[in-house]
Amino acid sequence: MAKDKTKDDGGWGKLIRDVVVILLLVLGIHSCVAKPFYIPSDSMMPVLRNGDRLIVSKYPYGWSYSSVSFHLAPKVAGRWFGKLPERGDIVVLEHPVTRIDYIKRVIGLPGDTIELRNGELSINGKPVKREVQPMLAIPVDLNTPGPDSSLFRFVSRGADGKEVLELPIVRETLPGGATFDTIDMGPGYTTDDYGPIKVPADHLFLMGDNRDGSADSRVGTNQKGLGGPVPFDAIAGRAEIISFSTDGTAEWYNPLSWFNALRSGRAGTDLRPERQSD
Repeated sequence: MAKDKTKDDGGWGKLIRDVVVILLLVLGIHSCVAKPFYIPSDSMMPVLRNGDRLIVSKYPYGWSYSSVSFHLAPKVAGRWFGKLPERGDIVVLEHPVTRIDYIKRVIGLPGDTIELRNGELSINGKPVKREVQPMLAIPVDLNTPGPDSSLFRFVSRGADGKEVLELPIVRETLPGGATFDTIDMGPGYTTDDYGPIKVPADHLFLMGDNRDGSADSRVGTNQKGLGGPVPFDAIAGRAEIISFSTDGTAEWYNPLSWFNALRSGRAGTDLRPERQSD
């Protein structure tokens, strides 16, 4: 009996060790290489939508406390092998106060002067190129903005009787050539006028692509915004690709619903911005 008990203890001990090793391996991959990320809001529309699942790479900018998944690392200054993002990159970061994960686009680099007037962005005194695009029509589902969103007023009913979200799109091209679509809902929003403000050393100015519906560097921390330029150390990684997207109908207890909820055409979308030559 004693011999059997020893074998049992050894078996449990090995199982516990194996589980610990697996968990550490997963944490290491999440923290140093890449991790999944879920989009829970409309602040990065039209590029990203509520229900998108992304792959976020951890190594392009080096590593800091914010790289460690699940917010397990204490906030300490410094970054290993740090490399600044490019304007236009979509980044995941820890909110500098609450440490909640945010996702925004890099607009200003250290030393840049950022200003908005009537919703039009200028960098270093030069207006950013803006091109009005045709309205973007998105089928309404459970993961599209609801009545509590400022975008809900753009919902209409098509000829087929189905509801469609028609969004006003403005394409911006930043210094360096990064070009991407934004939503501009027109004048009258508090974030339409901001600055000028100079981005300090080792900081970044971040904005959401839904320019009139994003709590970003233009918005105070008391309103869930970032409260100005964000320390580079708070950047956790770069958004790379959409792995899949769901319409909100999936039920955890019904695996068949998981497949029925998939949005077509979203998987594989590259999140690195197109870059035009200057």
